[in-house]
Amino acid sequence: MAFRKDLLLISSWIKPNTKVLDLGCGDGELLKILKQDKNITGYGIDNNINNLKLSLKKNVNVLQIDLDNGLEDFESKYFDYVVLAQSLQVIKNPKDLLNQMLRIGKEIIVSFPNMGHWSSRIQLLTTGKMPVTGNLPYTWHDTPNIHLCTIKDFLIFCETNNFEILEQFITDNNQKSNVFTKLLPNFFGQVATFRIK
Repeated sequence: MAFRKDLLLISSWIKPNTKVLDLGCGDGELLKILKQDKNITGYGIDNNINNLKLSLKKNVNVLQIDLDNGLEDFESKYFDYVVLAQSLQVIKNPKDLLNQMLRIGKEIIVSFPNMGHWSSRIQLLTTGKMPVTGNLPYTWHDTPNIHLCTIKDFLIFCETNNFEILEQFITDNNQKSNVFTKLLPNFFGQVATFRIK
């Protein structure tokens, strides 16, 4: 199984010998790699029983928690990094969750698919229907995504809530940045990844 390319960027931002909490950890691949390559300690959180089983098979410590119920049980600043990779759009109250992440982590890393990408805009314009893309592969009636946003939306959200962006990386689906994603990130970027404190 190939390592998800967005997780490569996220792992490059995480320092060795740190504590990491991976929210919506899926099959635990990020934590497995971080444990092997960077000697991190940490936990994954997921609500899907199949993902929990896959994580446990990889010797990843994992907890079954519904992220919409919050992270109140975790100590403040206990983790060096709290990661939310490609799950922001399925959270019922993103602002509350990001505030909780900033409370329990010294830094947070958030990535999400950009609804403002030109292909989504063209689909909506030409078909009059909600876009279906590689990053957003569901139709409107069966999607788990309830809070789709654009990069511009997220930047405004961070500014409004006084979230300090330390670093951002806007890429295509292959996690490559180019002149287009740098000049017009909201139009050409497909995946956005942010380090925040």
